[in-house]
Amino acid sequence: MALEVTQVLLNAQSIDATVRKQAEDSLRQFQEQNLPSFLLSLSNELGSEEKPVDSRKLAGLILKNALDAKEQHRKFELVQRWLSLDGNVKTQIKACLLNTLSSAVADARSTASQVIAKIAGIELPHKQWPELIGSLLLNVHQQSSHVKQATLETLGYLCEEVSPDVIDQDQVNRILTAVVQGMNASEGNNDVRLAATRSLYNALGFAQANFSNDMERDYIMRVVCESTLSPEVRIRQAAFECLVSIASTYYDKLARYIQDIFGITAKAVKEDEESVALQAIEFWSSICDEEIDILEEYGEDFTGDSDIPCFYFIKQALPALVPMLLETLLKQEEDQDQDEGAWNIAMAGGTCLGLVARTVGDDIVPLVMPFIEENITKSDWRQREAATYAFGSILEGPAPEKLMPIVNVALGFMLSALTQDPNNHVKDTTAWTLGRIFEFLHGSTLDTPIINQANCQQIITVLLQSMKDVPNVAEKACGALYFLAQGYEDVGPSSPLTPFFQEIVQSLLTVTHREDAGESRLRTAAYETLNEVVRCSTDETAPMVLQLVPVIMMELHNTLEGQKLSSDERERQGELQGLLCGCLQVLIQKLGSSEPNKYAFMQYADQIMGLFLRVFACRNATVHEEAMLAIGALAYSTGPDFGKYMTEFYKYIEMGLQNFEEYQVCAVTVGVVGDICRALEDKILPYCDGIMTQLLKNLSSDQLHRSVKPPIFSCFGDIALAIGENFEKYLMYAMPMLQRAAELSAHTAGIDDEMTEYTNSLRNGILEAYSGIFQGFKSSPKTQLLVPYAPHILQFLDSIYMRKDMDEVVMKTAIGVLGDLADTLGSNAGSLIQQSVSSKDFLSECLSSDDHLIKESAEWAKLAISRAISI
Repeated sequence: MALEVTQVLLNAQSIDATVRKQAEDSLRQFQEQNLPSFLLSLSNELGSEEKPVDSRKLAGLILKNALDAKEQHRKFELVQRWLSLDGNVKTQIKACLLNTLSSAVADARSTASQVIAKIAGIELPHKQWPELIGSLLLNVHQQSSHVKQATLETLGYLCEEVSPDVIDQDQVNRILTAVVQGMNASEGNNDVRLAATRSLYNALGFAQANFSNDMERDYIMRVVCESTLSPEVRIRQAAFECLVSIASTYYDKLARYIQDIFGITAKAVKEDEESVALQAIEFWSSICDEEIDILEEYGEDFTGDSDIPCFYFIKQALPALVPMLLETLLKQEEDQDQDEGAWNIAMAGGTCLGLVARTVGDDIVPLVMPFIEENITKSDWRQREAATYAFGSILEGPAPEKLMPIVNVALGFMLSALTQDPNNHVKDTTAWTLGRIFEFLHGSTLDTPIINQANCQQIITVLLQSMKDVPNVAEKACGALYFLAQGYEDVGPSSPLTPFFQEIVQSLLTVTHREDAGESRLRTAAYETLNEVVRCSTDETAPMVLQLVPVIMMELHNTLEGQKLSSDERERQGELQGLLCGCLQVLIQKLGSSEPNKYAFMQYADQIMGLFLRVFACRNATVHEEAMLAIGALAYSTGPDFGKYMTEFYKYIEMGLQNFEEYQVCAVTVGVVGDICRALEDKILPYCDGIMTQLLKNLSSDQLHRSVKPPIFSCFGDIALAIGENFEKYLMYAMPMLQRAAELSAHTAGIDDEMTEYTNSLRNGILEAYSGIFQGFKSSPKTQLLVPYAPHILQFLDSIYMRKDMDEVVMKTAIGVLGDLADTLGSNAGSLIQQSVSSKDFLSECLSSDDHLIKESAEWAKLAISRAISI
């Protein structure tokens, strides 16, 4: 059945585009016409020692892509396709792949490992290929190193693909034994040890039972710790990666090893190569993450019933850990890249120090202050930068009153360093630190403000001056100004920033026009800061905010003028359009939120909408998302007047709702439909058939990302609320969809945290739909139409209550729906309500809730129920 594909595979890698395209087309054709033969031919190619390496590698890659895909719906199709293949063909392919593990060519072995794991990921959960793990384990005891190495690599990938409950404990034990033996120093071959260490990393999730057994855990930990001392750098790095994973997976089992691990990590951070040292620091960052989570969840009051006790490893290690981290801050790179992606020992050390501060709070301050005081004025820039970085890192965690006195002394020093220090790195870190001071130690909640009449002028002058500095420093200065503005969000009618408002806005606009604004995210930072300054402005500056509208409109207009652009320029222009639409959204929200300003702003509404419609003509997802959000804000502000834009805008709503690929655009469009419903009320009616048809289509599609489905249900509620009893014709389609989703949400909850979160958002969407439908039909002669659905809805409310895993949002919406049902259906539902658990236990739980919104909803529901029952 297999065919000769070597030449086609080589041609598919040709530098000649015509040859390449022809080969790709024939491969596609072969796959479509005869899939079994196609897959067999690829596995034979991959496994054949006579074939060229290039054709074997590509054969393996195509084989792997025939089994897996990133998109959920495509992945599901490929899994079903493999499962339905002829058993004989599958057996031949699998035998061929297992043979390839002993190939002399490393690339072929490695590709075969990945493909075997992909097939295992499909078949093992279906109880197929039961002999696989046994035959892999036999391979591990082979004499030849390269077979051992490939097999251990395969076991690692297999553990990555398969969930732990698919493999029984006996096989898990045998896999772990094989892997840990492969890591042992007695294994002479480094490639085998490396493959084994990387496999352990993937297998740790399977080792719950083994980590609960003292002897087995001791053995695993000993081998991992020994591997961190291997002469081979890649093995040391992989062993530290295992330790990082153990820190987060088995935190509660670490107490007896933590002292030894401290010794090993400290040595690595001090002496080892960067790739190893980074993982050693990461170990302590992971421990911090665990302890922060435990302390946040349980506060200081640990009782016997908290899942995991806090061992305070960080608190105990502080006297040795903090000096070790402070040392790393002095290891900056002379030419370190100032962009976001750069990562080195100094950055990792500072990040870890910040996590330590959040873990232990006040205790870190006396340990770090001497380092800062000693280095902040030194002549070597590295020492000044390290001292500044240390200071910025510990600002989140300790109590404000502990930091205030220090910050008050440091602020003046920082401001002069930002303008006068000769070194770019020092200025960059200083601006970042000022941002952190304003983020954590400035705002209406603090008793003693850092910023007062006396220093406000100086702070703003320095920040505006620094926005003219090189891009990385200017970007951090924008960030500091962002947090400065944010701290004045709720200051009442007058803000300390008011006298400087015009100057701040002008400076930020100047930054957006800098030639080099594309570097270090500078332009983005300037617009984000401008938005925040507008958002936190008061009525005093409203006339200046209004003047900004035509300025930003003009900027957007200029990006739409037709000039021929290269693809790079087009991408940059799309980014700028997105930023400008985002800025207009903030201006619309700000000016639309008070009547006099809204009236003045309306003169621009037609032009703004015209610009947004032109933006949609450009094909760019990010811009569409931003423009949609801005139009939602415009609809909210203009209310019923928005109707005049609908004929032209409607086609873009349809386009957005059909955009499954860029599902964020789809989700935002769904939200905007809700905004328009609230603005137009029943004037949306002429567009509802088209919108509802598309929304129902979206719900039944497997290709739409699941996160868009909850907002679609909420949108049903918005539409029903807007058009009232006219929703009648959609009931027979919408209600069964809601029922199915409600049943689904009962089965999916509790699988894991992510799924529980999704289930809650799904429930909330369903409940918002019911709420909108009930309120829409209220006091209409057609309320009778809803009576048949009441039993199911009450059953849904009961089932949510019984599951005990709803969040506050769902709780509030659910008790609201109970009230809506009673209020709309009255005596028609009285006896049904009396039989439901929700009307008694759930209601009384909500009535005694600490959350005043839940309590309020519950009191209203109680009233509606007593009316329905007494009639």
